[in-house]
Amino acid sequence: MNRISSQPGLVPLDGRRHHEPPALVVVAHGSRDPRTLDTVHRLLDQVREQRPDLPVHLGHIELNEPLLPDTLASLGTAEAVLVPLLLSRGYHVKRDIPEMAAAARARTRVAAPLGPHPLLVETLHARLVEAGWRTDADEETRRTSAVVLAAAGSRDPDSAVDTRHTAKLLAARLGVPVVPAYASAATPTVDTAIRALTARGRHRVAVASYFTAPGLFATQCAAKAPWLASAPLGTHPAMASLLLHRYDQALPAQATSAA
Repeated sequence: MNRISSQPGLVPLDGRRHHEPPALVVVAHGSRDPRTLDTVHRLLDQVREQRPDLPVHLGHIELNEPLLPDTLASLGTAEAVLVPLLLSRGYHVKRDIPEMAAAARARTRVAAPLGPHPLLVETLHARLVEAGWRTDADEETRRTSAVVLAAAGSRDPDSAVDTRHTAKLLAARLGVPVVPAYASAATPTVDTAIRALTARGRHRVAVASYFTAPGLFATQCAAKAPWLASAPLGTHPAMASLLLHRYDQALPAQATSAA
């Protein structure tokens, strides 16, 4: 896919300058855990490295500054694509972010959340391997292994649909059952999922951390792992690529063609 050239000094043969592309505004939830904010900032640095001519901004739904309305206000009437740093559909994606966008003077588009997507599965797989998951396990080992995909949870049924989709993709990649479970607001809990898998003879149960960054829920879920637990998705290179992919998807058709 061709992209807009945004080099400020680039003048085409017809003498007209290329326009700067719409800004990318990454919308994070916000957290009281300082590790979360540090992870988000490092992830945005990766995005800027991959697309150096793209204006990249950060806005939070709550708890951290800058808040999304303040970020949008700083853009004036410029164009922007808001990409939720969230893994599924839910109240924030359906209501909070669109309402904040609608109240701003900036001309905005709201992109899809990050999940489900194969790049998330790539990241989950890599984190499990880092934690000790064997990719060369024999058939007997696979018959006694399983994964609990530990997510934050939401009361919105579409969120559970998206998480189940990711679990199915990860199961196909690993060749073992993957059961979604939740830290809050939804069932089953991580404890319940682990017990159910153990009762089925799956004694090697790993917990895959389906969180964008370290925080309270990620720490609590990892502590429940009877075998190994992976790190959150964090700053894996695929995460920056996925943010840019969602940005590109949200651009109007004419903006994704060659200028």
